[in-house]
Amino acid sequence: MQSLGKRAAGERLERMRASPLWQGDGFRNRHPILPGLRDASVAMPSAKDFLLGGERRVPDAPLPSVDPRPVWRRPPDSGLRATWLGHSTVLLEMDGYRVLTDPVWGKRASPFALLGPKRFQPVPLRLRQMPEVDVVVISHDHYDHLDYPTIRALARHSAVPFVTSLGVGAHLQAWGVAPERITELDWWETHRVPGTGLSITAAPSQHFSGRGLKDRNATLWSSLVMRSEGHAVFFSGDTGLTTEYIAIRDRLGPFDLVMLEVGAFHPAWGDIHLGPLNALKAHTLLGGGAFMPVHWGTFSLAMHAWDEPADTLLARASAPEQLLMPRLGEAVDPAHARPLQPWWRQPGEQRGVPVKPMEETPALEGEPKRELPWPLD
Repeated sequence: MQSLGKRAAGERLERMRASPLWQGDGFRNRHPILPGLRDASVAMPSAKDFLLGGERRVPDAPLPSVDPRPVWRRPPDSGLRATWLGHSTVLLEMDGYRVLTDPVWGKRASPFALLGPKRFQPVPLRLRQMPEVDVVVISHDHYDHLDYPTIRALARHSAVPFVTSLGVGAHLQAWGVAPERITELDWWETHRVPGTGLSITAAPSQHFSGRGLKDRNATLWSSLVMRSEGHAVFFSGDTGLTTEYIAIRDRLGPFDLVMLEVGAFHPAWGDIHLGPLNALKAHTLLGGGAFMPVHWGTFSLAMHAWDEPADTLLARASAPEQLLMPRLGEAVDPAHARPLQPWWRQPGEQRGVPVKPMEETPALEGEPKRELPWPLD
């Protein structure tokens, strides 16, 4: 199946093997796992758990979403704006340039068309309705971050460059992305996107990779830092809690916006996923600032309730004013954020925090000036 991707070979493989993170037959996390992250008394979830376990794993009704195109026509007042499009897909506007993170428009986080986790919430707009972007960044090769149909559409109907982790370029190239459009980074390497004021730096994370039964850790996983002339944004990809965030803060910070994964957590996965509580700790290690949670609200990839990450963050954040939790498609400027509204709750549902009425979304007038003819809905 093409969706499985392709293993690296030739010069690409030689460069991977030269990385200090390569050990024997694949990449390894360098930093020791912090004690207590993984609950050894809790078994890994089984296939039955994934199929039948947990309650309220998907919402009862479609989530509120916003068409962001009217806002996108106006530049952000501060020069920085972020639009969460679902899971870990975010459009960043940074001093006149656009960055798209881990784009996933496909219906399933799976190699199969009819099996595997199916999205319960559509993207707020079709891929063909997206404006032109200056660079796509991809943290690692798991299906909920590297999506075959989305990459195929981007390869065929755009000339956008890709920046990703070592080895992931083999998948991209197999799916039609020209080699000259692909840049692969080891941790702490920086790429300056030609023709823009953007730089992308790969940084440590604590995770793993693989798309099949025999390619575990055959490609690298990374967090990513995007920097423009006036702003810096941190994107975690997938990761467990690690004190390497201190080094990231010292070498690449401070950050105007921190995007950390909060969903799909489990006591047995504490070393490879943050969850909301460890995300709050990671946010502190990174130096604080505006915090937009990602990796939730789209797929059911664990046994917890779909909205548990959001409720936990709201209840446990020591500085809730730093939380940016917009509706899907709602573009937010971290420097001018509005008070947080728990939009994921049903009207009148309290859970300890009042629910304010949602503001009306302005009507869409006309089509955006720049629109690529991408066919994927």
